[in-house]
Amino acid sequence: MITLYCFGPMFGLPEASPYVTKTEVQLKLLGLPYRKERGRLDQSPKGQLPFIDEDGERTADSHFIREHLEKKHGKDLDAGLDARQRAEAWAVERMIENHFAAATGSARWLIPENFAKGPARFVDGAPEELRPKLREEMLARVRENLRAVGMGRHSEEEVVGLGARSLAALSALLGDKPYLFGARPAGVDATAFAVLAGILTPYFDSPLRRRAEGFSNLVAYTARLMREFYPEHPWEAPPPARPGA
Repeated sequence: MITLYCFGPMFGLPEASPYVTKTEVQLKLLGLPYRKERGRLDQSPKGQLPFIDEDGERTADSHFIREHLEKKHGKDLDAGLDARQRAEAWAVERMIENHFAAATGSARWLIPENFAKGPARFVDGAPEELRPKLREEMLARVRENLRAVGMGRHSEEEVVGLGARSLAALSALLGDKPYLFGARPAGVDATAFAVLAGILTPYFDSPLRRRAEGFSNLVAYTARLMREFYPEHPWEAPPPARPGA
Protein backbone atom coordinates (compact mmCIF):
# COMPACT_ATOMS: atom_id res chain seq x y z
CA MET A 1 0.00 0.00 0.00
CA ILE A 2 1.15 3.52 -0.82
CA THR A 3 1.03 6.08 1.97
CA LEU A 4 0.89 9.72 0.88
CA TYR A 5 2.16 12.10 3.54
CA CYS A 6 0.37 15.43 3.46
CA PHE A 7 -0.55 18.59 5.36
CA GLY A 8 -4.30 17.93 5.29
CA PRO A 9 -7.32 20.00 4.23
CA MET A 10 -7.10 23.74 4.90
CA PHE A 11 -7.93 27.09 3.32
CA GLY A 12 -11.09 25.89 1.58
CA LEU A 13 -9.05 23.25 -0.25
CA PRO A 14 -8.97 19.45 0.07
CA GLU A 15 -5.23 19.78 0.72
CA ALA A 16 -3.23 22.82 1.83
CA SER A 17 -0.28 22.12 -0.48
CA PRO A 18 -0.70 22.24 -4.28
CA TYR A 19 2.17 19.79 -4.60
CA VAL A 20 0.39 17.24 -2.41
CA THR A 21 -2.77 17.83 -4.45
CA LYS A 22 -0.79 17.25 -7.65
CA THR A 23 0.53 13.94 -6.37
CA GLU A 24 -2.85 12.82 -5.06
CA VAL A 25 -4.56 13.55 -8.37
CA GLN A 26 -1.82 11.68 -10.21
CA LEU A 27 -2.33 8.69 -7.92
CA LYS A 28 -6.02 8.80 -8.82
CA LEU A 29 -5.21 9.07 -12.53
CA LEU A 30 -2.86 6.08 -12.25
CA GLY A 31 -5.57 4.08 -10.49
CA LEU A 32 -3.26 3.17 -7.61
CA PRO A 33 -4.70 2.52 -4.13
CA TYR A 34 -3.26 4.72 -1.41
CA ARG A 35 -3.95 6.15 1.99
CA LYS A 36 -3.18 9.60 3.36
CA GLU A 37 -1.43 10.47 6.57
CA ARG A 38 -0.35 13.80 7.97
CA GLY A 39 3.40 14.07 7.68
CA ARG A 40 6.24 16.03 9.23
CA LEU A 41 9.01 17.66 7.28
CA ASP A 42 11.64 15.88 9.35
CA GLN A 43 10.21 12.52 8.24
CA SER A 44 10.77 13.31 4.56
CA PRO A 45 13.94 12.28 2.69
CA LYS A 46 14.12 15.84 1.32
CA GLY A 47 12.62 17.73 4.22
CA GLN A 48 9.46 18.56 2.27
CA LEU A 49 5.94 17.37 1.60
CA PRO A 50 4.66 15.46 -0.20
CA PHE A 51 6.50 12.23 0.15
CA ILE A 52 5.25 8.69 -0.19
CA ASP A 53 6.11 5.41 1.45
CA GLU A 54 5.61 2.32 -0.67
CA ASP A 55 6.66 -0.97 0.86
CA GLY A 56 9.16 0.80 3.10
CA GLU A 57 10.71 2.88 0.31
CA ARG A 58 10.27 6.62 0.77
CA THR A 59 10.27 9.01 -2.18
CA ALA A 60 9.99 12.80 -1.88
CA ASP A 61 9.19 15.62 -4.31
CA SER A 62 6.09 15.43 -6.52
CA HIS A 63 8.12 15.09 -9.73
CA PHE A 64 10.20 12.18 -8.48
CA ILE A 65 7.16 10.56 -6.88
CA ARG A 66 5.56 10.53 -10.31
CA GLU A 67 8.70 9.05 -11.91
CA HIS A 68 8.85 6.36 -9.23
CA LEU A 69 5.19 5.40 -9.58
CA GLU A 70 5.22 5.26 -13.38
CA LYS A 71 8.38 3.14 -13.45
CA LYS A 72 7.39 0.78 -10.64
CA HIS A 73 3.85 0.19 -11.86
CA GLY A 74 4.48 0.30 -15.61
CA LYS A 75 2.12 3.20 -16.19
CA ASP A 76 2.36 6.45 -18.14
CA LEU A 77 0.37 9.53 -17.24
CA ASP A 78 1.10 10.97 -20.68
CA ALA A 79 0.02 7.91 -22.67
CA GLY A 80 -1.53 9.12 -25.90
CA LEU A 81 0.63 12.24 -26.18
CA ASP A 82 3.07 12.41 -29.06
CA ALA A 83 6.67 13.60 -28.69
CA ARG A 84 5.80 17.26 -29.31
CA GLN A 85 2.90 17.18 -26.86
CA ARG A 86 5.13 15.59 -24.22
CA ALA A 87 7.64 18.39 -24.72
CA GLU A 88 4.86 20.99 -24.46
CA ALA A 89 3.49 19.33 -21.31
CA TRP A 90 6.93 19.53 -19.71
CA ALA A 91 7.28 23.20 -20.67
CA VAL A 92 3.83 24.00 -19.27
CA GLU A 93 4.60 22.18 -16.04
CA ARG A 94 7.84 24.13 -15.61
CA MET A 95 5.98 27.39 -16.26
CA ILE A 96 3.45 26.50 -13.59
CA GLU A 97 5.83 25.19 -10.94
CA ASN A 98 8.89 27.38 -11.51
CA HIS A 99 7.08 30.64 -12.25
CA PHE A 100 3.34 30.79 -11.65
CA ALA A 101 3.51 28.93 -8.32
CA ALA A 102 5.87 31.62 -7.00
CA ALA A 103 3.33 34.29 -7.90
CA THR A 104 0.53 32.38 -6.18
CA GLY A 105 2.79 31.74 -3.19
CA SER A 106 3.42 35.45 -2.92
CA ALA A 107 -0.33 36.04 -2.70
CA ARG A 108 -0.68 33.49 0.08
CA TRP A 109 2.43 34.33 2.11
CA LEU A 110 3.31 37.99 1.51
CA ILE A 111 -0.11 39.61 1.86
CA PRO A 112 -0.27 40.04 5.65
CA GLU A 113 -3.99 39.27 5.98
CA ASN A 114 -3.60 36.06 3.99
CA PHE A 115 -0.55 34.97 5.94
CA ALA A 116 -2.30 35.57 9.27
CA LYS A 117 -5.34 33.48 8.38
CA GLY A 118 -3.43 30.93 6.33
CA PRO A 119 0.20 29.78 6.60
CA ALA A 120 0.54 31.21 10.12
CA ARG A 121 -1.76 28.40 11.23
CA PHE A 122 0.87 25.80 10.36
CA VAL A 123 2.39 26.31 13.82
CA ASP A 124 -0.90 26.19 15.75
CA GLY A 125 0.16 22.89 17.29
CA ALA A 126 3.27 24.39 18.90
CA PRO A 127 3.26 25.77 22.46
CA GLU A 128 1.57 29.16 22.44
CA GLU A 129 4.61 31.05 23.69
CA LEU A 130 6.71 29.74 20.75
CA ARG A 131 4.23 30.49 17.97
CA PRO A 132 5.16 34.14 17.26
CA LYS A 133 8.84 33.30 16.80
CA LEU A 134 8.05 30.22 14.70
CA ARG A 135 5.76 32.23 12.45
CA GLU A 136 8.37 34.95 12.05
CA GLU A 137 11.06 32.41 11.15
CA MET A 138 8.77 30.57 8.74
CA LEU A 139 7.78 33.77 6.94
CA ALA A 140 11.41 34.88 6.75
CA ARG A 141 12.39 31.59 5.08
CA VAL A 142 9.63 31.91 2.50
CA ARG A 143 10.51 35.53 1.81
CA GLU A 144 14.12 34.53 1.22
CA ASN A 145 13.11 31.62 -1.03
CA LEU A 146 10.85 33.87 -3.12
CA ARG A 147 13.65 36.43 -3.35
CA ALA A 148 16.10 33.72 -4.41
CA VAL A 149 13.91 32.64 -7.32
CA GLY A 150 13.37 36.27 -8.31
CA MET A 151 9.67 36.72 -7.61
CA GLY A 152 10.29 38.24 -4.20
CA ARG A 153 12.31 41.08 -5.75
CA HIS A 154 9.30 42.52 -7.59
CA SER A 155 6.52 44.85 -6.52
CA GLU A 156 3.07 43.40 -5.95
CA GLU A 157 1.88 44.97 -9.20
CA GLU A 158 4.74 43.35 -11.10
CA VAL A 159 4.09 39.96 -9.48
CA VAL A 160 0.41 40.15 -10.43
CA GLY A 161 1.37 41.08 -14.00
CA LEU A 162 3.71 38.10 -14.28
CA GLY A 163 1.10 35.76 -12.81
CA ALA A 164 -1.53 37.09 -15.20
CA ARG A 165 0.70 36.28 -18.17
CA SER A 166 0.90 32.67 -17.03
CA LEU A 167 -2.87 32.62 -16.56
CA ALA A 168 -3.36 33.97 -20.08
CA ALA A 169 -0.99 31.34 -21.47
CA LEU A 170 -2.82 28.52 -19.67
CA SER A 171 -6.18 29.88 -20.81
CA ALA A 172 -5.02 29.98 -24.45
CA LEU A 173 -3.59 26.46 -24.24
CA LEU A 174 -6.75 25.05 -22.68
CA GLY A 175 -9.17 26.79 -25.02
CA ASP A 176 -12.48 24.95 -24.97
CA LYS A 177 -10.97 21.51 -24.38
CA PRO A 178 -11.86 19.53 -21.24
CA TYR A 179 -8.17 19.00 -20.44
CA LEU A 180 -4.98 20.74 -21.52
CA PHE A 181 -4.22 18.20 -24.25
CA GLY A 182 -7.66 17.09 -25.29
CA ALA A 183 -10.30 14.66 -24.15
CA ARG A 184 -8.13 12.82 -21.61
CA PRO A 185 -6.19 14.22 -18.64
CA ALA A 186 -2.40 14.08 -18.73
CA GLY A 187 0.06 14.40 -15.87
CA VAL A 188 0.29 18.18 -16.27
CA ASP A 189 -3.45 18.56 -15.64
CA ALA A 190 -2.84 17.53 -12.04
CA THR A 191 -0.26 20.30 -11.72
CA ALA A 192 -2.42 22.96 -13.37
CA PHE A 193 -5.50 22.03 -11.37
CA ALA A 194 -3.63 22.06 -8.05
CA VAL A 195 -2.09 25.50 -8.51
CA LEU A 196 -5.24 27.05 -10.01
CA ALA A 197 -7.34 25.77 -7.11
CA GLY A 198 -4.77 27.28 -4.75
CA ILE A 199 -5.20 30.78 -6.20
CA LEU A 200 -8.97 30.52 -6.82
CA THR A 201 -9.95 29.36 -3.34
CA PRO A 202 -12.24 32.03 -1.88
CA TYR A 203 -10.45 31.64 1.47
CA PHE A 204 -7.76 34.10 0.33
CA ASP A 205 -8.31 37.41 -1.39
CA SER A 206 -5.65 38.88 -3.66
CA PRO A 207 -5.30 40.90 -6.85
CA LEU A 208 -4.00 37.76 -8.59
CA ARG A 209 -7.07 35.78 -7.55
CA ARG A 210 -9.28 38.47 -9.03
CA ARG A 211 -7.28 38.30 -12.27
CA ALA A 212 -7.64 34.50 -12.30
CA GLU A 213 -11.40 34.80 -11.92
CA GLY A 214 -11.46 36.67 -15.22
CA PHE A 215 -10.44 33.57 -17.19
CA SER A 216 -13.76 31.75 -17.41
CA ASN A 217 -12.35 28.60 -19.01
CA LEU A 218 -9.77 28.20 -16.21
CA VAL A 219 -12.45 28.77 -13.56
CA ALA A 220 -14.69 26.14 -15.18
CA TYR A 221 -11.74 23.73 -15.62
CA THR A 222 -10.81 24.01 -11.94
CA ALA A 223 -14.41 23.47 -10.80
CA ARG A 224 -14.83 20.50 -13.14
CA LEU A 225 -11.64 18.80 -11.96
CA MET A 226 -12.58 19.47 -8.33
CA ARG A 227 -15.86 17.61 -8.93
CA GLU A 228 -14.01 14.83 -10.73
CA PHE A 229 -11.24 14.21 -8.22
CA TYR A 230 -12.73 15.52 -4.97
CA PRO A 231 -16.50 15.05 -5.36
CA GLU A 232 -16.98 15.19 -1.60
CA HIS A 233 -15.31 18.58 -1.27
CA PRO A 234 -17.54 21.68 -1.39
CA TRP A 235 -16.13 24.15 -3.90
CA GLU A 236 -17.33 27.69 -4.31
CA ALA A 237 -16.57 28.69 -7.88
CA PRO A 238 -16.67 32.40 -8.70
CA PRO A 239 -19.44 33.62 -11.00
CA PRO A 240 -18.78 33.48 -14.77
CA ALA A 241 -16.62 36.32 -16.02
CA ARG A 242 -15.42 37.60 -19.35
CA PRO A 243 -12.33 35.61 -20.54
CA GLY A 244 -9.04 37.43 -20.18
CA ALA A 245 -10.36 40.16 -17.89
